[in-house]
Amino acid sequence: MSWEAWATLSVIAICFAALSLTRIATDVVMLGGLLLLLLTGILTPSEALIGMSNEGMITIGMLYVVASGLTQTGAMTSVLPKLLGRPQSTGIAQLRLMAPVAAASAFLNNTPLVAMLIGSVSDWAKKNQVSPSKLMIPLSYAAIIGGTTTLIGTSTNLVVNGLLIKETGSSLGMFDIAVVGVPLAIGIILFIFLTSRWLLPNRVSVSTQLENSRSYIVEMLVDPNGALVGKTIEQAGLRHLPGLYLMEIERGTHSLPAVSPQERLAANDRLIFTGIVESVIDLQKIRGLSPATNQVFKLDTPTNDRCLIEAVVSDSCPLVGMTVREGRFRTTYNAAVIAVSRNGEQLKQKIGDIELRAGDVLMLLASPSFAEQRRNSSDFYLVSALENSQPPRHKKAGLALAILFTMVATVTFELTSMLIAAMVAAAAMLVFRCTSSRIARQSVDWQVLITIAASFGVGSALEKTGAAEHIAQQLTAFSPDSPLFSLIVIYVVTMLFTELITNNAAAVLMFPIAMATANALGVDHMPFVIAILFAASASFSTPIGYQTNLMVMGPGGYRFSDYFRAGIPMQILAAAISLTLIPLFWDF
Repeated sequence: MSWEAWATLSVIAICFAALSLTRIATDVVMLGGLLLLLLTGILTPSEALIGMSNEGMITIGMLYVVASGLTQTGAMTSVLPKLLGRPQSTGIAQLRLMAPVAAASAFLNNTPLVAMLIGSVSDWAKKNQVSPSKLMIPLSYAAIIGGTTTLIGTSTNLVVNGLLIKETGSSLGMFDIAVVGVPLAIGIILFIFLTSRWLLPNRVSVSTQLENSRSYIVEMLVDPNGALVGKTIEQAGLRHLPGLYLMEIERGTHSLPAVSPQERLAANDRLIFTGIVESVIDLQKIRGLSPATNQVFKLDTPTNDRCLIEAVVSDSCPLVGMTVREGRFRTTYNAAVIAVSRNGEQLKQKIGDIELRAGDVLMLLASPSFAEQRRNSSDFYLVSALENSQPPRHKKAGLALAILFTMVATVTFELTSMLIAAMVAAAAMLVFRCTSSRIARQSVDWQVLITIAASFGVGSALEKTGAAEHIAQQLTAFSPDSPLFSLIVIYVVTMLFTELITNNAAAVLMFPIAMATANALGVDHMPFVIAILFAASASFSTPIGYQTNLMVMGPGGYRFSDYFRAGIPMQILAAAISLTLIPLFWDF
């Protein structure tokens, strides 16, 4: 190999060491590796930045905007809870998540599938007191293995099939690979179910968050024309909200304390809850409920542009000693008080009748600009906006789902490319106001995009210097005159390359080597082609090998080493299942 090839491998080794042994952010490490390749002259600036114009990276960016529209309209929040229910254990939760995701991934591109589910899975995990780190890697793995069950399940399958058609003129059928893909999917899902308690971290404890949070009193009104009228407390999903307790219901002039789960909600019922800040945010997103204070309807800010803000009342606030109503809080600050917290004290009054004191923590519904305008005000000690607290645009939920299904359908029937479909869908979400431009920009995970772009640059160095091809040829040269042993080598090398470069690049690189190996042995090429197809998708042990692994890294709170611990046993299992079944269905 040339010195450039050795230098490239050294840079990759340094990157992997930094990612495995330190807590330096993934995007920083990958950009650092790319910079070294630039400084040594191995890559030109245009080659280093090739990932910035890559369709895959841009598509993912657009899909974040599409996912933002689904989240902001609450389109997925009503579907996922019905699908997942209330499991009795984390393992059951993983099964109920992975099985439908794997099935959907067989026919939908796994990237948009994961993108649109991340937010809903996070919310569902919080409500059911399950650590997100127990669900995010299973979400990604289920999407990956589901894609191996059909020809259109993942772009890698289509790339390999395209190479096969070009080389031989023959094509794989839609379900030809299912004989291996379905057992593989079942095996991986069961393996996660049985071993996740040891392999997956429990880094983010929801129960710990609940114990250390402030408690608020908040009043919500049952919308007269909403979806909750006539439903019981249990059916409305108001009984098992973590960190939130329904203290009583005010119905006209009557008060209903110690509310039964079978109590049916009526129009204009006033529900009084006590709970933590995270749960109050969740309460604002339930369709059919709205803040009980009529001051909300008098705010100047449009409904969809409001967010929740916490403000601590100072002793110099002119409203101290007055009730919220007497002080005309909404008129003074253009913000509505929807909840009050006072050192854990149980406040029995309605929000408008609470007399404000210095140190009270108010939860306000206001414009996002309120935090900036009042941050240095002497009226408040502290002002901070709460993330992800905008009320959902429920009326747009059907439209958001229609946009999503249209995007998926146009790609499935090959009417347009994934990039164009994603760009049109993202634009539609903005044009039809399923999400705002501000929220859409905030929803894009720039760390993921930068890491993907940098990974493409590093992968291009492997190909440009000939390092990848040389390693592959050297490894396959050691194969004895045995088709099975050669098949194992082809699979393992492809699997390793998938973790170093992208899955598609690994498949493209290994295909000619596999064909040459089959020709040299005088055997049928199909077992080797199928091995490449499955090995290129067997990316479990690093976040950079497959884009869905990278997408769940932040929401799951994972470190680079978490993928090693969970992924390496998964790859061994995937290799064992694939290499056992492939020779059974495709003879040498």
